[in-house]
Amino acid sequence: MGLGINDFWLFVVSGILLNLVPGPDSLYVASRSASQGFKAGSVAALGIGCGTFVHISAAAFGLSALLASSATAFTVLKIVGCVYLVYMGISMALSSPTVDAPARFNASSYSKIFRQGFLTNSLNPKVALFFLAFVPQFIDPAEPNKALAFIVLGLVFNFNAILWGHILAWLSASIAARVQASQRLKQWLNRGLGGMFAFFGLRLALSELA
Repeated sequence: MGLGINDFWLFVVSGILLNLVPGPDSLYVASRSASQGFKAGSVAALGIGCGTFVHISAAAFGLSALLASSATAFTVLKIVGCVYLVYMGISMALSSPTVDAPARFNASSYSKIFRQGFLTNSLNPKVALFFLAFVPQFIDPAEPNKALAFIVLGLVFNFNAILWGHILAWLSASIAARVQASQRLKQWLNRGLGGMFAFFGLRLALSELA
């Protein structure tokens, strides 16, 4: 492949495998799909994808390098991301499963889901460092236009991530529809998922700059 991109298919396969690893993004898509249907999960996946564009652009143009080299910048973004994830977890744990029923959804509801997905991803400094460490391995050091090569690989990775997000949304919505869980069970599911979000937030708070 051109643009100094090496081992393109290895990059694609590695990216797909990495997307399968559970994390805050996949958890958010699954929780929205299970409780509010496939469309809500789809919107969540698109919001996360837009958040990933922020990291791709930042890494391609050197902003992530600043984050990687500055302990202060990393700590500030880490704290913001931690607070947001914990807030999301508490909100999910305290929410009523009847409030967000699909029949009551409107454009404002989907905008909120999109925004939450975007912030869940874009406020996670670990995602920025991941792109900075992973993508350059597949770019020739002698390539004069490394930023363009980085963006191309980032777009390929993000496309596969959004595709996987939609598959996860469909699976989660389908399983939830078949289970036909009781309101009480749905409420405990919300609490469990909220607890996992809070866990991811606390784990981010305890992470260190590599």
